[in-house]
Amino acid sequence: MPRWPPAAWSGSGRFPRVSVLVLAGTRKGLFLLRSDEGRRDWQLEGPLLAGWEVMHATLDPRNGTIYAATNTFVYGGTVHRSTDFGANWERAEEIGLPEESGLKLERVWHVEPGHEEGTLWLGGDPGALLRSDDGGKSFVNVPGLTLHPTRDRWNPGAGGMCCHSISLDTSEPNRIYAAISAAGGFRTDDGGETWTPINKDVAADFMPEDAPRDVGQCVHKLLCHPAYPDVVWQQNHVGVYRSDDRGENWARLDGNGLPSSFGFPIMLHPRDPDTALVIPEEGAENRVTSNGRLGVYRTRDGGASWELAAKGLPEQSWAVIMREASSFDSLEPAGMYFGTQSGSVWVAPSEGNDWLEAAAGLPPVLSVEAIEWPSS
Repeated sequence: MPRWPPAAWSGSGRFPRVSVLVLAGTRKGLFLLRSDEGRRDWQLEGPLLAGWEVMHATLDPRNGTIYAATNTFVYGGTVHRSTDFGANWERAEEIGLPEESGLKLERVWHVEPGHEEGTLWLGGDPGALLRSDDGGKSFVNVPGLTLHPTRDRWNPGAGGMCCHSISLDTSEPNRIYAAISAAGGFRTDDGGETWTPINKDVAADFMPEDAPRDVGQCVHKLLCHPAYPDVVWQQNHVGVYRSDDRGENWARLDGNGLPSSFGFPIMLHPRDPDTALVIPEEGAENRVTSNGRLGVYRTRDGGASWELAAKGLPEQSWAVIMREASSFDSLEPAGMYFGTQSGSVWVAPSEGNDWLEAAAGLPPVLSVEAIEWPSS
């Protein structure tokens, strides 16, 4: 998601007055890519947090702190934070779930700065949501979602039962969206105390026909639009969906130009609620890009139709793109970004019209986050 750091620190630290910073989390550390407003020439630094699996990394626009959701077989899941662009890191206190819950935190997936400075939201496995109010030093369980009354009908997806999507409504501080595989999408309107399932009309073909459909859907990625917060998009295990009423109702938007209904990432245009980009894959049994090519597909009419937007991408490729491995910025024209399991980071500085390889040869890319701020 696009971010806007304040001018007070936009020229400080190790990245003076650059226009775009991309945080690429990989299976073996975090890499930073930086460029000017043209976004065609990129400098690479890393790995930072060498040896750690970085499932997601982001930057708090209000103070310049980088946060990374990290895992290792030695220390388990945690959150790292750096106030100097990765020169030094601090680790959160031991993160876990209440003993009485009977749950054990297996991995952390996504970290998201909250509406209030110092607040962070953290998603993990098994279907866990945690919150920090001290800038990531410590985290507590959010029982309203982690222990939701429907939990007994949640099931793990291929990557575990991960809370991977946390998306904030920019107009309403108490409204937050979360998505869990395979439990579905949820929305809170009271700052996280209670959570409502938002899965009406979202398919779950893998369920028994007589199963209740309020939860159990396998959302792969869910995003609330930053400028039109009533509009919510998701790439699902079974289709691409859009809601115009905060998730109360969903319209399925594949089958009209997409080669497959299956995929993981989704990118949005920051100013146009009708423009979105997805990267279809063959399906659950063969999770590689459709038709043997690295194909990005774009809609400009709210999902009524899709077009291939793959200029500059390899025509022959069996790539894999993870659910966190895409992003977009808010420049004009808007930039689109994604990373692959084969270690490449791709950038389209012109809203998907043409793509360039900003980095190659990295470890498998798990997440991509683009942040921009005014240069001077």
